[in-house]
Amino acid sequence: MFRPEAKVTPFHSAVALSELIFHATVRRIRKSHGNAIIGLLMAISQSVVGIAIMMLLYNLMGNNNAPVRGDRMMYIMSGIFSYMTHSRAIRAVSSAEGPTSSMMKHGPMNTIVSISASALSALYMQTLSAAVIMYGYHVLWHPVTVDEPVGVLLMYLLAWLSGCAIGLVFKALVPWAPDFFGVLTMAYTKADMVFSGKLFLANVTPMHILVFFIWNPLFHIIDQIRGFMFLNYTPHYSSIQYPVVVTVVLLFVGLLGERFTSRHVSASWSARR
Repeated sequence: MFRPEAKVTPFHSAVALSELIFHATVRRIRKSHGNAIIGLLMAISQSVVGIAIMMLLYNLMGNNNAPVRGDRMMYIMSGIFSYMTHSRAIRAVSSAEGPTSSMMKHGPMNTIVSISASALSALYMQTLSAAVIMYGYHVLWHPVTVDEPVGVLLMYLLAWLSGCAIGLVFKALVPWAPDFFGVLTMAYTKADMVFSGKLFLANVTPMHILVFFIWNPLFHIIDQIRGFMFLNYTPHYSSIQYPVVVTVVLLFVGLLGERFTSRHVSASWSARR
């Protein structure tokens, strides 16, 4: 009652929020596996399996060269890493702890911190595993060369951010119909395996096939990544503006939906399930 109130500036609030997100991110990463090394190895193995499957598909199709002039392994990794980052972000954000979670009983915690921690933990694990794989490839097989590394990095972050935006929309919808939207979330991430366009180049794809992929923001991101990665490839049927606009719109829709859901959600919603 007689304790003096400390004046909190916006800077101190931002620092406190950043510290809280950091600790929540560490907790989220450790929650996936108690051993950090084994958790990293599991993340690496998932990416390696994806690369191996694409290599097998190219060998079965009799295509031993990259569709674009350059390193075929870099072509494959550009698609796999972007897809893995995108899908990991969707799953992490859509499954983030909500307002009925026991963690929300702690004063500083809120859903924004939970969502931010889930998104950053997904980015951290996938980026670390991608860096380890590319370093191993650079040292053991072939030197890694990238034409415009800054552009590649920005598109990689856009793949993650667009996944966060889509995951946020699913997170806002799941409490209203958990079974239906849970299956829909999984179906979307599986459909991205085909419609992300990581198996082919947009420039050499007929237009009657391209129309089935051009709606997907991840398709544009992967094609633009390859444009920044390879000197001899310039994307003609994809753009940076489209995934940016879709991401911004979905972020606003997801934030509004999450706020609306958190004001109406109840722990008794799933009592009849």
